[in-house]
Amino acid sequence: MNTPLRRRQFLGLSAAAAVTAALAACGGPSTSGGGASQAAADTDFSGVKPAASFDFWSTHPGKSQDVEKQLIEKFQAKHPDIKVNLITGGKDYEEIAQKFQTAQAAKSGLPALVVLSDVWWFRYYMNKSIIPLDSLIKQLDFSMSDFRETLVADYGYDNQQWAMPYARSTPLFYYNKDHFKAAGLPDRAPKTWAEFAEWAPKLKAASKAQFAFMYPALAGYAGWTLQNNLWGEGGGWSKDWEITADSDANVKALQFAQDSVYRDGWAGVSSKDSADDFAAGIASATLSSTGSLVGVLQNAKFNVGVGFLPGGSASQNPVCPTGGAGLGIPAGVPKDQQLAAATFLKFVTEPENTALFSAATGYMPTRKSADMTSALAKTPQIKIAMDQLAVTRKQDNARVFLPGADQEMAKAAAAILTQKADVKSSLTTLKGTLEGIYTKDVKPKIAK
Repeated sequence: MNTPLRRRQFLGLSAAAAVTAALAACGGPSTSGGGASQAAADTDFSGVKPAASFDFWSTHPGKSQDVEKQLIEKFQAKHPDIKVNLITGGKDYEEIAQKFQTAQAAKSGLPALVVLSDVWWFRYYMNKSIIPLDSLIKQLDFSMSDFRETLVADYGYDNQQWAMPYARSTPLFYYNKDHFKAAGLPDRAPKTWAEFAEWAPKLKAASKAQFAFMYPALAGYAGWTLQNNLWGEGGGWSKDWEITADSDANVKALQFAQDSVYRDGWAGVSSKDSADDFAAGIASATLSSTGSLVGVLQNAKFNVGVGFLPGGSASQNPVCPTGGAGLGIPAGVPKDQQLAAATFLKFVTEPENTALFSAATGYMPTRKSADMTSALAKTPQIKIAMDQLAVTRKQDNARVFLPGADQEMAKAAAAILTQKADVKSSLTTLKGTLEGIYTKDVKPKIAK
């Protein structure tokens, strides 16, 4: 009888420690401008010849290094005069951001193409560290109408395009079909979190799993997945540039989450990776990125189901945020390298190649015309993720446009979900912090 409580306490303490360590390690690029930032490059590429080689920095999202190498081989067969040097820029988005910042400060060693996560690219825009892609898109004739609009729109600001979608994902609701069947539940994701709360006791009783649900690791982008909970109750981290972190709707949503862990005891908080915990059978359900899909299917010893994210009492759709990473071109490299990088960028986002990348990783195909027939035959669950794209929503400004905001959201979530902190006061503190970031680091740079 005491085992679930002990494990929940252990997971909570581990998660809190992980958040502390992760946040201490990733302060992120400066937004102070000055010497570290480059002036926006001249974007007229007429008469420029692509460089013979360029460096591509990647984190190999979704364990994609092998398929990245495959795409590079295909590209060089088509463009033998352009060599792509694939370089591991970091193990994750934060590490590659730190390395990119260091290269900018040194004004040397910059790549011509770099993976930019959803929460990092805007500060590069503010620092003028990346170039707008519009002239390259026009010159190289990207088929923009064929890209999925929500994925492209995530990198647009000030009427310009600052990156293109690459390893794009949404959260998915993962569930153990065997556990659901044993509990006499429908073979589907719950329509709302309230419905899942009704299912949770049945799942725990029938499955003997430690938890009915596992919240994603807080250091792993809690601010991203929690948008689902907030939006379902009519809340959000912000409304345009107005910070709304402590709204009544947000308090209601996160009080529900806290109660699921402490009062009702059917949920845990992952200390490392909820997808791995789910695949190991520790929990009957979780939220995780579509980029985890292939790995979960390979590792789980049970029938895996996936579905749309649950809604809340205020809204059932759209409550799913977009996420993941795009590709951008730094300002501080020669124009011939920028053009070579853009040529490769166009290639990897063509329908056939985005389908190949998606099949290997579970990330979303960025093009509407991508033929996913063979991928869906092998991994039919990808279809659910693709269908959910139609009801996705752009992320809140506070999460993706405020430098360091995601880490602050993770701290607040850790306090609420692993330390049983008062929800309202935690969110009020968060609001003040986010407003400070906006006032100091963002507003002066976007004011017209």
